[in-house]
Amino acid sequence: MQPKTKAITAAVTGSALGAAGLAWLAMPAAAGEAPELPAISAEELVQSVATTKTPALAGTVEVDNNLGLPVSTLPGGTSLDIDAARVYNDGAGNSKLAIEQGASEHTIVRNGATVWTYDSASNEATKVTVPPEALQKPEEYQLSDPATATTQVLAKVRESSTVTVEGTARVAGRAAYELVLTPKPTERTLLREVRVAVDAEKRVPLRLAVMTYGTSDPAFQVAFSDIAFAPQPASEFQFTPPQGAKVTEEQAPAEHPDQRAVEDAVQVSGDGWDSVLTGSFPAEALAPQQGERGQNVDPKALLAQFGKPVSGAFGTGYVITTKVGTALVTDDGRFAVGAVPEQVLIEALGAK
Repeated sequence: MQPKTKAITAAVTGSALGAAGLAWLAMPAAAGEAPELPAISAEELVQSVATTKTPALAGTVEVDNNLGLPVSTLPGGTSLDIDAARVYNDGAGNSKLAIEQGASEHTIVRNGATVWTYDSASNEATKVTVPPEALQKPEEYQLSDPATATTQVLAKVRESSTVTVEGTARVAGRAAYELVLTPKPTERTLLREVRVAVDAEKRVPLRLAVMTYGTSDPAFQVAFSDIAFAPQPASEFQFTPPQGAKVTEEQAPAEHPDQRAVEDAVQVSGDGWDSVLTGSFPAEALAPQQGERGQNVDPKALLAQFGKPVSGAFGTGYVITTKVGTALVTDDGRFAVGAVPEQVLIEALGAK
């Protein structure tokens, strides 16, 4: 049986916007006959991806999620039941994301130093003005799509990978090269490889697929199902709240006051494919709470339902394993997570 899939889109990163990791679920992009393209070296292809500025475009972003986790609700009440999404970019830093979620739509629009978010379900809009110094950190205020995701992956695992070009593909009607990153033998990871389809003309990543051992299907894939590289009308990046909407205006700080606390609270051990994030949840994060759709959510009950009880020098807790990663959460709120086997997480917690 195929995993339940739904169209998805992207999230605005950066705590200054108050947006927290929206994820997406969707059908994988349709494959076509592999096109014939001029030969290119892996290094040249990687360099072109790393240096290419995202051009003006409009497209639908989709993700195929076969991680083996429930997707209706995450601990904390974040719903992943997303039906469809469209992404727009003018090539000059302005962007728009429109997410359909049931009968409602969530919209995020960035135009220069102004970022609007709007939720049709509550008819509430927030206008955030970003100071110039904060705009010097574009990663804080950009939309995630296959291109952004690939840039982040390349920066993280390129030095600990064997990189090759393995043929061509057709994604969203576009001819593309298949770039493959394979972990070096010294890396302790659950992942077999990451495959990136790079547009042959624009050098923009069109699809990112995470592969694991024992299957030829991606465990997770984010891709454009359709895309058009063309100038976008300025009106796409202008937002006017609907009549009757509750509007809140905020001034984003140059550096979010909680940013240093977050950096201090989460540590990274290792590098590359076997990196592990460790830290501690706030006490309230594991307490029963109400989800965004009014449902009761008990994070500890979810851990007990989907996790395996474990104990050791770190204490007691639960391990949750997916096809692409493992998470260990202790009963006192500490955590370790990575695309690694359970033993690597135990070692990381023991080193704290």
